[in-house]
Amino acid sequence: MTISRIPTTNHSQWLQERKKGIGGSDAAAVLGLNPYVSPFALWAEKTGRLPEQADNERMRQGRDLEEYVAQRFAEKSGKKVRRCNYILKNSAFPFALANPDRLIVGETEGLECKTTSILGLKRFRNGEFPETHYCQCVHYLAVTELKRWYLAVLVLNEGFYIYQITRIPNDPKPEWCESSVYVDDREIQALMDAEEEFWQYVSHDTEPPVDGMEATSEALDVIYQNPSPGLEIDLYGTNSTVERYLDAKAFLRQAEASLKLVEQEIKAQMGEAEIGRTERFRVNWKKQRRRTFDHKRFAQDHPDVDLEQYFNTSEFRKFDIKELK
Repeated sequence: MTISRIPTTNHSQWLQERKKGIGGSDAAAVLGLNPYVSPFALWAEKTGRLPEQADNERMRQGRDLEEYVAQRFAEKSGKKVRRCNYILKNSAFPFALANPDRLIVGETEGLECKTTSILGLKRFRNGEFPETHYCQCVHYLAVTELKRWYLAVLVLNEGFYIYQITRIPNDPKPEWCESSVYVDDREIQALMDAEEEFWQYVSHDTEPPVDGMEATSEALDVIYQNPSPGLEIDLYGTNSTVERYLDAKAFLRQAEASLKLVEQEIKAQMGEAEIGRTERFRVNWKKQRRRTFDHKRFAQDHPDVDLEQYFNTSEFRKFDIKELK
């Protein structure tokens, strides 16, 4: 097995290189564990069917604070870190790429730096951290063949946490780590097998199966946003699929009606009370105020004002099924 280096001199070049393989941040999506990126959406991105993700404030702050997180890790752990200004490839896994945030000097270890808001704090309590981060670190262990990977997380204005992911059996947890998770070679190989299977869809430009995730619906809406007017295709042989769709809609309506009934029963019991308690639950039914702009009444009161420029127009494809008579 040979590990090669691909230098990247700027962010744009890095974006182009990451299309050529599966990166650490893609690993959870391959397994269907990323709530924001489905396997189908990742395939659409890698094959150029989706536009580049626009840079946003969260991404910018994560990059800008990466050095600070690395310094805090070095301060807390006593280890020295260095930048990794290249993408790593392992000949054993030609479909996989690794672009570590930092490598530990003099050790067979790496570091992943993360920044999150206080809203994400609950995901880093009791020694736990998100599956997406775990998959990313396991991916890096596979590609780099290093022994340990550390995850350093800055929760803005709240705290700083470090976690150890190790492939060393019975590896002790450093006192400056929140927890230590052992990952054996079988789990690493299982992730690489899943990534290799996924990459076959990309390399052969073949759609992977849909999965029911919201990100897949969004990807389909983007890929097929421009239908051919009047084009009709033969869907004979898929009656059972359409029936499943109609059955699911009927089940959803029944579930919504059942939910509404239970809600009404609880409200009827509470009456004028704002708070209700059971042995296990607290129920709140409090008055809130919400202000909305009545544009219809405004238009009636101000007929000389042209409101057309203030309306946003969007186009979409409406999905509907009707039984033939």
